[in-house]
Amino acid sequence: MLLADSLFEYAKNPEVGPIAGWPPHKNVEESKEIIKNVFNGAECYAICEKGSNIAIGAVELKLNGHTDMTERDDECELGYWLGQPFWGRGYMPEAARALLRHGFEDLGMTTIWCGYYDGNQKSKRVQEKLGFLFHHTCNEVPVPLLNEIRVGHTNIMSKERWEELYK
Repeated sequence: MLLADSLFEYAKNPEVGPIAGWPPHKNVEESKEIIKNVFNGAECYAICEKGSNIAIGAVELKLNGHTDMTERDDECELGYWLGQPFWGRGYMPEAARALLRHGFEDLGMTTIWCGYYDGNQKSKRVQEKLGFLFHHTCNEVPVPLLNEIRVGHTNIMSKERWEELYK
């Protein structure tokens, strides 16, 4: 299965994208454009089940210039999504934990930010499992892809906290 085909298979589900701030994909061509123009960051990775090359989601460290959470080069934002059939299996915390390690140990990050929109309990739970700490809530966050305003919650992981939890 091609990457765009597997991306479309899971990103077309209206339970996946809208809660994270993006509309369901309409066709494979749209998924190809998303791969080319959105999932093109230096630290963006497909999530696959072990032994499979089929993408079931993505996880990314959005570096300075690709995030609105920080303007510092030693800070970044963790972003992720996962196809609904794979929710609740521990895949996202596992993938995100690996990327946190990479960010702190290999990329020299001092802080990694992560957020979720009000009502996205699954994303909130992933961040709790990883040990992120609450930083602030913003009551008027623009969601341009859906032409909405939402409540956004922002969490933070310092390198020191990561070392306390994982070293």
